[in-house]
Amino acid sequence: MDKVKIKLTCLLFFVSCSFFLRGQDPVFSQFYNAPLELNPAFAGNSYAPIFAINYRNQWPAVSNVYETYSVSYDQYIDRFKSGIGFNLLTDDAGQGALKTFKLSGFYSYKLVIQDDLLLKIGLEASAIQSRLNWDLFSFPDQINPEFGAISPGGTPYPSFENRPDNLSKTFFDLSSGVLLYSPLFYAGMSFKHVTSPDDSFLNGGNTFAGLPFRFSMHGGFQINLDERRNKRDEGSFITPNVLFVKQADFWQLNTGAYTSLKSFFVGLWYRLTSTNSDAVIASVGMRSGIFKFSYSFDYTVSELTLNTGGSHELGILINLESIYPPRSKLNDCLSLFR
Repeated sequence: MDKVKIKLTCLLFFVSCSFFLRGQDPVFSQFYNAPLELNPAFAGNSYAPIFAINYRNQWPAVSNVYETYSVSYDQYIDRFKSGIGFNLLTDDAGQGALKTFKLSGFYSYKLVIQDDLLLKIGLEASAIQSRLNWDLFSFPDQINPEFGAISPGGTPYPSFENRPDNLSKTFFDLSSGVLLYSPLFYAGMSFKHVTSPDDSFLNGGNTFAGLPFRFSMHGGFQINLDERRNKRDEGSFITPNVLFVKQADFWQLNTGAYTSLKSFFVGLWYRLTSTNSDAVIASVGMRSGIFKFSYSFDYTVSELTLNTGGSHELGILINLESIYPPRSKLNDCLSLFR
């Protein structure tokens, strides 16, 4: 299949998803760089503030059809045994055809179950705005078999599709999560869009039932490669982990491992989806002072192959723990998230 056919197929797929399917959340391959997007119970993984910046470019060979940005802050407040955080996410689908902006606030509370076995309960409240650029869409009734959607004169063919009355939608959303962890393992569940808010632009029947509920399970364990208890750095470790996400009829399963060797780290995962084997994800990065830089690439192994350009992610984490007054070392296995 040549690149022209790939682009046409992907664009038609996007239009179909926008109007006939229920929306799906963006999921970062570098989930450890965006833990608040994964589970609100991750809020407050460090005594010091942590700032995270993430960028995802999916299918860049198809005119950068999906781009996602996020900026977050979170911190643990020992006095109240609580974590707080904020996250701003923007998602651009179809080069501006559908833009989503989400501002979220997070709160988590930590409970000691027994010795080093801890439980965190998290809540997320979000304000979401979606904007539709109707003029960027092409519909089947305006596709000329010879010339496509644009006439030889350079003007689009007309369509008889009804333009929505309102091209901007704002709504509120609630999510929750739990996280169980110890020095050896972590396991969590999150429940996104528990109220299934109405995110549709079109009115008609039961076609749109609201933003679909999203459920995820995630877990892993940490194998320490050196003694870190009296050190301020995270040391060297290996963390095998698994991530399962289900939203409406779509699900994905990521399995792999993250390895940190002092200032450098690498990761490798395999992603399986509800319809096919999807991608192999490779990640590399380094730490320098308060900064953590990472890059990952999703190598597509489905029938689309690399005609889509795969997916790229860049992440910057700023952890101020090293410049804060010394504290006792956090005794957990959540080092990959810091």
